[in-house]
Amino acid sequence: MRFFSWNVNGIRAAHKKGFLDWLQSSQADVVCLQETRAGAAQLPEALNRPDGYQAIWVAGERKGYSGVALLTRHAPQSIQMGLGIEEFDCEGRTIQADFGDYVLITAYFPTGGRDLSRVPYKMAYKAAFLETCERLRAEGKGVIFCGDVNTAHRPIDLARPKSNQNHTGFLPEERAWIDVVLEAGYVDAYRTLNPEQEGAYTWWAQWGGARDRNVGWRLDYFFVSPDLWPRVEAAEIHPEVLGSDHCPVSLTLQ
Repeated sequence: MRFFSWNVNGIRAAHKKGFLDWLQSSQADVVCLQETRAGAAQLPEALNRPDGYQAIWVAGERKGYSGVALLTRHAPQSIQMGLGIEEFDCEGRTIQADFGDYVLITAYFPTGGRDLSRVPYKMAYKAAFLETCERLRAEGKGVIFCGDVNTAHRPIDLARPKSNQNHTGFLPEERAWIDVVLEAGYVDAYRTLNPEQEGAYTWWAQWGGARDRNVGWRLDYFFVSPDLWPRVEAAEIHPEVLGSDHCPVSLTLQ
């Protein structure tokens, strides 16, 4: 099973930049998308029914904002749209797909805002999200969660850590949540397989030639519950894939 996660920064814009060509060339079994900024009713048939995939689109109440999607070659046993908490689900941030022995969750975590006004909301979402994952584990399910976490965990995960210590995405409380996730047993797949790899980023600002100069952040992750970790074959970042200010990340599972 090969999973991809990608913040597409608007699926309609990504579609015009060749998203479906990438999808067919990716050989992905499951693709998780974030910041789609559209619901199914706003999309062409080619996106609602991509060749070989079932597509689930979840939009927020605010048009052109947030949104997530799941494209899968394998029908899940069940789908839950959201966490079951209205204050988060109204923004269209989460899809849970039960594949039997594990649940895959795609999530678009909030940003804290340039003025940090949304940091409390972001931290509340993070807490509720982890509670959901832990409840699933208590029910005997393995958990894979992926998406744009909007947080770089350690200094190695962004090009300029010192100048961003007071900016959302690298605040101590945001980073500490990932510590809690790891302490609960979840594995950051890419960093565990590439512990010393520098310059491994998934997002770049759209100005100042940041992507060309690789002045970026690692904001996009796959986390795997410990029972599934022995099945992980690979975890990769794909900066060569264009079409968004983020690039895709992938996980290969036996």
